[in-house]
Amino acid sequence: MPTITFATEDLYKLIGQKLDDKKLLQLLDCAKAELDAKLTTEATVKYNDTNQPYLWSVEGLARLFRNLLGKKSPQIKIEKPKEEVYYDKRLAKIRPYIACFTATGKKIDDYLLKQLIQLQEKLAENYGRKRQKISIGVYPLKNIAFPISYRAASPDETFTPLDFHQQMSLKQVLEKHPKGKEYGHLIKNQNAYPVFSDARKNILSLIPVINSEQTGKMTIGDDALLFDTTGTDEESVNLVANIFAYALAERGFTIQALNVCYPNKKVATPTMTGKKVKFDEKEIEKLLGIKLKPNEIKTALTRMGYEYQNGNVTIPCYRDDIMHQVDIIEDVAIAYGYDKFTALPQTAYTVGSTFPIQQFIDTQREQWIGLGYQEIMSPVLSNKENMYNKMNLTDTGTIEIENPVSLTFSCIRTWILPILLDFLSKNKHVDYPQKIFEQGVITKRETEAIDEQHIAGVTAHSTATFTEIRQAAEAALKSSNITYTFEELDMECFVPGRAAKIMVNGKQAGFIGEFHPAVLEKFGITTPVAGCEINLTALKP
Repeated sequence: MPTITFATEDLYKLIGQKLDDKKLLQLLDCAKAELDAKLTTEATVKYNDTNQPYLWSVEGLARLFRNLLGKKSPQIKIEKPKEEVYYDKRLAKIRPYIACFTATGKKIDDYLLKQLIQLQEKLAENYGRKRQKISIGVYPLKNIAFPISYRAASPDETFTPLDFHQQMSLKQVLEKHPKGKEYGHLIKNQNAYPVFSDARKNILSLIPVINSEQTGKMTIGDDALLFDTTGTDEESVNLVANIFAYALAERGFTIQALNVCYPNKKVATPTMTGKKVKFDEKEIEKLLGIKLKPNEIKTALTRMGYEYQNGNVTIPCYRDDIMHQVDIIEDVAIAYGYDKFTALPQTAYTVGSTFPIQQFIDTQREQWIGLGYQEIMSPVLSNKENMYNKMNLTDTGTIEIENPVSLTFSCIRTWILPILLDFLSKNKHVDYPQKIFEQGVITKRETEAIDEQHIAGVTAHSTATFTEIRQAAEAALKSSNITYTFEELDMECFVPGRAAKIMVNGKQAGFIGEFHPAVLEKFGITTPVAGCEINLTALKP
């Protein structure tokens, strides 16, 4: 989870009043955050939620606190664009989106420079998925000549990267500069690299890797900045530009938009446009159990930074986490105060018990533990790379997340064995034999989404075989008096001739096999592995 550090007095100055410790902790609760260390002249705040990146700065935190304290933050003013950024259409297939602006009128000291770098790094690394989704550049304006170009450059073009003192080709930067080694994989397979350059043809930065030493190095005393953010998702690029524009404006900078000139249109950025949605006030009582008057609803929404008029809510332009009016109602509850909700009397009296399938599942778990397998628990979210590509299989019907926070967790798992192989790949330092199993839900997409309870186990050591995992599966099935047979199975993840279907009442209820060396190689596993997966839903009593 993101953690930020700032001067306590700076927070109070931005809010416009000093807070006692109790009040500060109450307000941090509203931001789903907490102090990560004892409060001194410096505060370290840890966030327990990652869907509001504007809060990952002292400016954003102060903005929320001002609103909650009834000191509504004014809308910032964006000066109309006077300068332009030319867009190279070749970037449409490389890194297609960009937003830029200038900020002038306030000198940067050491503390403010560190705060800007902190926000830049938090947004690019966390929200930007290590610069893949978005990256950010901040430059001193004094050395830059307009118009600027966002263009595709030959890998052989040269410039001096930050903290180096000799010119290098863009390709060499990816190979030799520390940031090139860290982020170069994002662009190195392209025929051309995205760069930001000015009217003098000076490269300001190799995007999304590193700024220039001559034109991209911020220093204390600079009072005019150029900001850019580029990426693969347009909404995210615009959001990050809005967050930075707000933060700088609240520091006293004058923000001036820049025109991004595409081949067929001209767009002024930052956009600063808040999304408007319809809101049904009756849903508040349904979900929260409290009845609020229209003026109370407006007050609550205003305290969370919204604008509200006649059932229409305008979401702040620095937020993109509102997907449904339920999210707005959650903010109403936060502003109202969770401490004001009263407990309701119990109206129903029931005796709890487990479902029959859960009793069966627990029996199966106990059997695998008795066989010497250690139980693990992993997320139900996975990715298609592990589910299929590494297993040498094709997609069997997967439910994918439309806008995943992380590519590692971008779909719902359709089986468990790949999860176990991934676990083994991360525990190669542990002594063998390794015997593990997991029981949990998987979801398949057929005509509709179908949930099934599965159990899967793997054995990994120098002599792991089909016979060993078959004996384990048979022991588990016999313990529940299940009649079964085995049939030959041809499945690309297993060694040919060393895999079988588990048949129960004429239907397949699972499979076992020795994993193919090509599959193990993709997971980086160097020891033989045999595995079994059983559909417990198909076997339920």
